[in-house]
Amino acid sequence: MPRENQKIRLLTLARLFFEETDEIHGLTLPQIQGKLLDLGVDVERKALYRDIAALQEFGYDVRKYQRSPVEYGLATRRFSRAELLMMVDAVQSSRFLTKTKSEDLVRSIKTLGSKHQAKDLTRRLYVEGRIKMQNESVFNNIDTIQAALSARRKIRFQYFKYNAAKEQKIQHNGDFYVETPVHLVFSDGCYYLVVFNDKHQGFAHYRVDRMINLSVSEERATRNEKIAGFDASEYQTRAFGMYGGSPVGVTLLVEDEAMGPVIDRFGTDVTTHVLPDGRARVHAMILESPTFYGWLAQFGKAVEIEGPRMVRQRYVEYIRGLLDMYE
Repeated sequence: MPRENQKIRLLTLARLFFEETDEIHGLTLPQIQGKLLDLGVDVERKALYRDIAALQEFGYDVRKYQRSPVEYGLATRRFSRAELLMMVDAVQSSRFLTKTKSEDLVRSIKTLGSKHQAKDLTRRLYVEGRIKMQNESVFNNIDTIQAALSARRKIRFQYFKYNAAKEQKIQHNGDFYVETPVHLVFSDGCYYLVVFNDKHQGFAHYRVDRMINLSVSEERATRNEKIAGFDASEYQTRAFGMYGGSPVGVTLLVEDEAMGPVIDRFGTDVTTHVLPDGRARVHAMILESPTFYGWLAQFGKAVEIEGPRMVRQRYVEYIRGLLDMYE
């Protein structure tokens, strides 16, 4: 057989193993010969053995499955079945993706597995109760933000929020924000951009899908020690629901039943001390905001603010305000 035809045969065989087999499903030699013939490739049994050995030598994990009859399959690949399922779940649960874009990405993920694995992924395509954003601007916005980060330039954009009539209301009197992009954060199914504001000499964040008319500014990005020392994971831990607020250290008294969620929130490195009454004294940094108080309220008496006094008092005012509204 001409050398070029041998190359085509080997490539076709590799694609056949990738698409038709996995760690569970294999093909017998006659099945492989038949499928190759359907693709216009005729190969003898001895040559097929040599081709399989060549793929194995190259690094393809093609294994012989001791069944009756014997089968051959690609036992391992870049992503396992479990990893593919996790990726599909992540895509489907992302609120910033439209339904169309979510389905497009799942179709792309399916090509990373065998046709048998793809069937499992297809069964997960329709998940009820997932909220989808209604625009795909987030993709273009992320590209623009990354371009600004690479060029060390500020970004220029307008920002909107929804009013009671579900209408988009442009903030800042319609004026453009000009900010230094610092870090993209993914939280609660949405992308947020953390920026540094020169006027206030501090950090703020914006929902990426609510940024409009976004562009890279000619103005160079601000550089200082605060930005150089920015810790995205720490910022995300402090910002409850990515809601802005003033940073403050708090001490919480936590019952055993609430320690799990508290550790989930602040991490295992959070400073704690076990008290004689069995509770834990937890020291944490937070961004004080209504979302922090709302998070706290779900635990009832299981979590108490010990200090500082001003935070404890404002939490009392928050709870009283809710009671007043319903009385």
